[in-house]
Amino acid sequence: MEVNEQLIRAITQAVVEQLHKNGAQPQTQAEMQQPSSTQELAGRTRMRPKHSYEGAARAAQGTDPKEIVIGVGAAFQTEINKTMGGIPLDEVLRNVKAGIEEEGMTSRVVKVLDTSDVCFMALQAAKLSGSGIGIGIQSKGTTVIHQKDLYPLSNLELFPQAPLMDLETYRKIGRNAARYVKGEKVTPIECTNDPMVRAKYQVKAALMHIVETEQLDPEKGMIEWEGR
Repeated sequence: MEVNEQLIRAITQAVVEQLHKNGAQPQTQAEMQQPSSTQELAGRTRMRPKHSYEGAARAAQGTDPKEIVIGVGAAFQTEINKTMGGIPLDEVLRNVKAGIEEEGMTSRVVKVLDTSDVCFMALQAAKLSGSGIGIGIQSKGTTVIHQKDLYPLSNLELFPQAPLMDLETYRKIGRNAARYVKGEKVTPIECTNDPMVRAKYQVKAALMHIVETEQLDPEKGMIEWEGR
């Protein structure tokens, strides 16, 4: 498919301006000039320096069989504050946790600093969870429900189209995760699907993933994170 370079430039400029407002910004005026491809953009855009988690507690292994661990991305609520669809991340967390609580389970939030892959984030959260069920949420909003004894890509439920997700969907994710813990029959959550979403949001998604990945700190691994 032939790429419309003018469209890419226009989208890129809008995205960079938005990320600039959210804290991710080019270092010089020269770097503000818009490149003609996502690859060039990734190479020329300088993001915010790595966030410091001095004194943060390493995430502990859970023992409560009713506990579900929510693993969030490295840029979650620090460098990135809204999903690709514009939903505040604090509201995302609030609704996921509310859904879990409505089913009688408890939740704990950790920040995953050694991977930006949402399936691995969710699996690590599940392994840390007292119940063996975990939820991974990238800062751009993509979400996975996972179980500790599954392979990384063999998750329980995947929600890849973050721009189409709303708060009710995140609440349902929390409910379903809790139902997996209780061993109940779970009906997968129906989500809106739009084949044009990937093309429409690919530049923004790429930039947000760059921000997330640049904030990784493998030495810290996972830390306790109550949300800001």
